[in-house]
Amino acid sequence: MAASTQSSSALREKYEPVIGLEVHVQLLTQTKVFCGCSTQFGAPPNTNVCPVCLGLPGALPVLNKRAVQFAVLAAQALNCQVRETSIFARKNYFYPDLPKGYQISQFDKPLAEHGYIEIAQASGLKKIGITRLHMEEDAGKSIHDGLADSGRYTSIDLNRSGTPLVEIVSEPDMRSADEAFEYLTLLKEIILYTGVSDCNMEEGSLRCDANVSVRPRGQEKFGTKTEIKNVNSFRFIREAIEYEIDRQIEVIEAGEKIQQETRLYNAQEGRTYSMRSKEQAHDYRYFPEPDLLPLVADARLQETIRKTLPELPETRRKRMVGDYGITEYDARVLTVSKTLADQFEEAAKAARNPKRVANLVQSELMGRLKAKGLEIEQSPISMKGVAMSADLVESGAISSKILKDLYDKAFASGEDFPAVYEREKPEQITDTVALEKIIDEVIAASPKQVEQYRAGKTTIIGFFVGQIMKASKGRAQPELVNELLKKKLQ
Repeated sequence: MAASTQSSSALREKYEPVIGLEVHVQLLTQTKVFCGCSTQFGAPPNTNVCPVCLGLPGALPVLNKRAVQFAVLAAQALNCQVRETSIFARKNYFYPDLPKGYQISQFDKPLAEHGYIEIAQASGLKKIGITRLHMEEDAGKSIHDGLADSGRYTSIDLNRSGTPLVEIVSEPDMRSADEAFEYLTLLKEIILYTGVSDCNMEEGSLRCDANVSVRPRGQEKFGTKTEIKNVNSFRFIREAIEYEIDRQIEVIEAGEKIQQETRLYNAQEGRTYSMRSKEQAHDYRYFPEPDLLPLVADARLQETIRKTLPELPETRRKRMVGDYGITEYDARVLTVSKTLADQFEEAAKAARNPKRVANLVQSELMGRLKAKGLEIEQSPISMKGVAMSADLVESGAISSKILKDLYDKAFASGEDFPAVYEREKPEQITDTVALEKIIDEVIAASPKQVEQYRAGKTTIIGFFVGQIMKASKGRAQPELVNELLKKKLQ
């Protein structure tokens, strides 16, 4: 069922979407949450396993201290209240890749609650509440393979079983797919800044489920929700939510009822499909984990961890606007990752004009990185190189065109800017005699254009500048060229 654009836009005004997100973040520990097995991604199947994560009888879990520290740090970064004493529980359900038949998680006494993230809107900041952040272990992975002699088959890889996670559950405060996208973007930024996870969606380090319902505008009572699971990119999450909103509106308008269920999103078809009816909490038969003591994160531990909390993205953006005279837009682009922000600040402090460094990062560096599919960490031009190039342009030693050529050469050869600059030595021509000779040659070769200029068509001066820059291979200093050219033409 797919709503037409026309009917969708008309009916959207009648209904209000209600969206909440459940985000699972894998903690960046070297070992699993209840045993000493490696969390390394990409190891051969079923090699990072032991009796504990295989669920063998008699094996007892031992809590990973580093995972607790990371979980508390994430909770503090998200403005949550950390509970001094939280309880691990057994969440009972059957999956082929869950060997124990239950997952160790937290239920009625989670590690942290009552947090929030503020997202930007045209009307100002909107606070999206975070209901809870709790610790749990991951399940294994079912791999649905091709055809065997007896038909389709499924393999089980338990390397991921027991990997430490935090689940971050939002309040149902979002009212559009765009708000959900913004919330996820900021959540990922914050988690990356803390260093508790790499948030790699391709490797499953960050996974998101979306709960979506609709209700008539003005109604306080929520509608029946559906859960969209296993969406592997923020873009697809936004698309899935958009589709699900339209689907639910069509169902209600047809006089039918929304079924509470779990649905999957098919990105190629751009639609969701029913996967299974949604379980209720009591179906999991939660009870306290008898093999683990209550988790105590007292005030002293919380304060020790809080001291390691880095400057977070929004705070950093505001400071950088004040420190470097850049715009809020510049600051948002430059703080999209902690690495980029760190490198920019290092370069900006050394440069004559931090604003020019910010402009070059966005206009010259980021565009080339995107075109080649590279991250900032893979850039051949370092931030020190960007700062050097900014200073050369600022002093008039090179033109913008020369800079572009040098950046192209640096990316082509994989060298940093200083090395390319030292080899090419493309200093601007500022010698008046040398420039006058080039200008005289261009004027002599363009009598028609000279006549047009002197007849009042002064805009044609751009033609002369272009020819002079071409003749000088981009090395003529533009300001001096314009000054000398106007004198010659007059």
